[in-house]
Amino acid sequence: MSAKTEPSGGNESFLTVLVAAGVNLVIAIAKLVAGLISGSSAMLSEAAHSAADTVTEVLLLVAVRRSEHPADRRHPFGYGKAGFFWALMAAGATLVIGAGFSITHGVHTIRYGEELGDLHVSYIVLAVSFVLETISFVRAVYQVRREAARWSVSPGRYVARTSDTAVKAVVLEDSAALIGILIAALGLLGFQLTGSPLWDGAASVMIGLLLLGVALSLIRANASLLIGQAAPAGLQREIREELVSRPEVESVVELLTMMLGPNDVLVAAKIDFGDEYTGGRLEEVADQMERRLSERWPSITHVFLDPTPGHATGHRAPRATEAAGTLGTDREESGVDPAELGRVIGDGGRDDDAGRPLQ
Repeated sequence: MSAKTEPSGGNESFLTVLVAAGVNLVIAIAKLVAGLISGSSAMLSEAAHSAADTVTEVLLLVAVRRSEHPADRRHPFGYGKAGFFWALMAAGATLVIGAGFSITHGVHTIRYGEELGDLHVSYIVLAVSFVLETISFVRAVYQVRREAARWSVSPGRYVARTSDTAVKAVVLEDSAALIGILIAALGLLGFQLTGSPLWDGAASVMIGLLLLGVALSLIRANASLLIGQAAPAGLQREIREELVSRPEVESVVELLTMMLGPNDVLVAAKIDFGDEYTGGRLEEVADQMERRLSERWPSITHVFLDPTPGHATGHRAPRATEAAGTLGTDREESGVDPAELGRVIGDGGRDDDAGRPLQ
């Protein structure tokens, strides 16, 4: 029985991050020059913002490549979590370099004021930066829309739940960059109209707070994945249904999952098999179940099945028909389709389509 392969998003994610890194490097230099010429706190904050984004995306490039390293004897489950680690470091760079500088510099400007020079260069740089950031943002959105359509979810839900933290970071940071440019422009305009540096300083603080929110969101997502986050509830539900649908299975006593990487899932289950299945027959059934899981969800790369009596724990998982009834009851009570809550999207209940989990 041939195993189906899932389209890898690694190369596409790498290209998305590479485009963002190149754009932000150019923008950071331009904003720095404009900030030094004009003396604008908001422009210098934007320069720090773009510099932080550049450092972030370099680390994300490392994250994408490191996560693709194959398993070895020292790391038998692969290097998927290395991607989460470097993505966490990237979020830390945004927090320290971007948010930290912007907030402290903005507060200093509000307290002590500043003398601004010619702002025409700043406006030109902001306009060009907005165009370049839009190019990077469109590239990221293009990938997000493709992936979201493949898994039949909205782009927003995909970004919120995907375990591809590199793409998530680019989308959030580019969104923050576009908003930050508008805030900086308003700060400069406010200074020109009122002559008060308060506007420029306030714009710098707002940019810093914006970066702070993005950084904390990415840190939380990557830390959870790095610690050992379980696969989405929808995926676990479908795995359980798949297991109990086998005639040899009495119940699934316990089901454990963990995200090993952006598209790498570990499954461990304690299975209560029928009493008549022992020895070689039990091994054959377990092997068939493992193959079935890997074929239906190619992102499931490790499966461990442990034959366990159903009375070993205080409860027994329902059979397939009972699980289906419970699932229907849950849907009626909550008013929400469980298929929309972090499920594996793409197979649509068919065996001939590949699916992968969203996080």
